[in-house]
Amino acid sequence: MVSSGAISCGLGLIPGKVRPSETVELQAASAIGQGRLFHRYYKLFAEEGVTAAQVLLTSYDIEARSQYLNARNTLLKLLEWGIVPIINENDTTSPDEIRYGDNDFLAAQAAILVKADLLMLLTDTDGLYTSDPSRDASARLVEEVTDLSMLDEIKAGDAGSSIGSGGMKSKIVASEMATTANIEVVIANGSRPGVITAVAAGEKVGTRFRPLESSMSSFKLWLKYGRPSSGAIVVDEGAAAALRKRGKSLLPAGIVRVEGRFAAGEAVDVFFRKNGRRLVGKGVTNFSSEELRRIKGMQSRQVMKLLPHGEEEVIHRDYFVLAD
Repeated sequence: MVSSGAISCGLGLIPGKVRPSETVELQAASAIGQGRLFHRYYKLFAEEGVTAAQVLLTSYDIEARSQYLNARNTLLKLLEWGIVPIINENDTTSPDEIRYGDNDFLAAQAAILVKADLLMLLTDTDGLYTSDPSRDASARLVEEVTDLSMLDEIKAGDAGSSIGSGGMKSKIVASEMATTANIEVVIANGSRPGVITAVAAGEKVGTRFRPLESSMSSFKLWLKYGRPSSGAIVVDEGAAAALRKRGKSLLPAGIVRVEGRFAAGEAVDVFFRKNGRRLVGKGVTNFSSEELRRIKGMQSRQVMKLLPHGEEEVIHRDYFVLAD
């Protein structure tokens, strides 16, 4: 179970305090409220004879491959023991989640981590509508999404509910993430009695996203959704075609521009620029930005003379994932 609420719980213990805007105050409120929030969950689960465990994650736990694997192993062991993990982002040390405003992405990541069968995203509406039902009387509930292209015509707003600061847009992106990993997703109204049982039983509740057939490895899923990019590489038409259509690695000869500063081993976006900028994919670079600026456009034999201890490929195809 992924839950937010630590900041709200903390603010409830500070007389007259409204939700602040400064990160340090939000983090301090989270430090006050996190224990209170988990204690409440622990008691509620205990009443049903179930033990709960608190798991606090940061963006680093998803970004770093070793931490990613450690988090997965811990969650799987808890489930093996019959214990329910209560997951929240560690707001006290991770300002990204506070800026994020919601745990939808974290929930999708947790589902991918444990290879879940089903991800439920509970909100204060009955699911995904064709438009904002509070503004459009003709809005209708989308009961099932079998192809992500169906979402192109649906306008998803950023505005959240009166309780949280997340919105339907983040739930749609989280659904795309999970279904790509072959995980079924349901967006439903969390205030409806028996909603979890109904969703798990396959009843027509909320909006159900059917899983997509994907051969993407767990590493590439992590690279695509869990690892942020530290910079960008712009490639020529030939390199873009080799990456996109022929599944080849990226070589120095195909690079025309390097953007940002990054070290070898970091993830970078790969763009092709012709009549506008287009994302090709994301990969783990074998060279730093400084090195790439020296070798861009060179043939591999020239690179090996200049950097004899370097790799032949800038990004190996096994460490590259295509954009949608």
